[in-house]
Amino acid sequence: MRPPAPASPKLKLYSFWRSSCSQRVRIALNLKGLEYEYKPVNLLANEQSDPEFERLNPIKYVPALVDGDTVIADSFAILLYLEDMYPQHPLLPQDPQKRALNIQIASIVGSSIQPLQNYPNFIEEKLDSNKTIKWTQHHINRGFTALEKLLKGCNTTYATGNEIQLADVFLEPQIYGGVKRFGIDMSIYPVLARLHEAYMEHPAFLAALPEKQPDAPSS
Repeated sequence: MRPPAPASPKLKLYSFWRSSCSQRVRIALNLKGLEYEYKPVNLLANEQSDPEFERLNPIKYVPALVDGDTVIADSFAILLYLEDMYPQHPLLPQDPQKRALNIQIASIVGSSIQPLQNYPNFIEEKLDSNKTIKWTQHHINRGFTALEKLLKGCNTTYATGNEIQLADVFLEPQIYGGVKRFGIDMSIYPVLARLHEAYMEHPAFLAALPEKQPDAPSS
């Protein structure tokens, strides 16, 4: 008699390899030790407009997470869901001030940097490539300047303590993308640069890197 086939992972993550929003969720899943099935959505081929994916997320953004009969879209919502359902390696501290700081940092990245850096995708016909990159760099630098001030004096291993928390999960994909895709000079952000080095030594962050995803280009 053949042994039963191994059960497929309960969780399914609809992701695009270089999406920083998807990267946040991959980091959190890794930290919490959760297995998941990777479901690639090629944004460059407009696969997010496929009716099957649109049923999961009507606004047609990645990531989306399927947990049994539950579907959650938007990285922030997914991370809060994971925090409630899978409390191992908590991402939000119990201390109210530290909890608020984590949410503030996450909000700066998720609301004041990432959406604006992607805005040129919609107006690229009106901007040449040089103006497009300057637009992106301006908004990333503006956000990084605020984050550097917010974290001034940080002497812990990670942004808000010696354990990885929500702020770190948002920070690293933004820093990584800023360096790799947009040529941000991190020497003017010493706190963020130090944190980036710490993240790049952690297995959960390394496994979530864009180039290590199954849908990443081979070269």
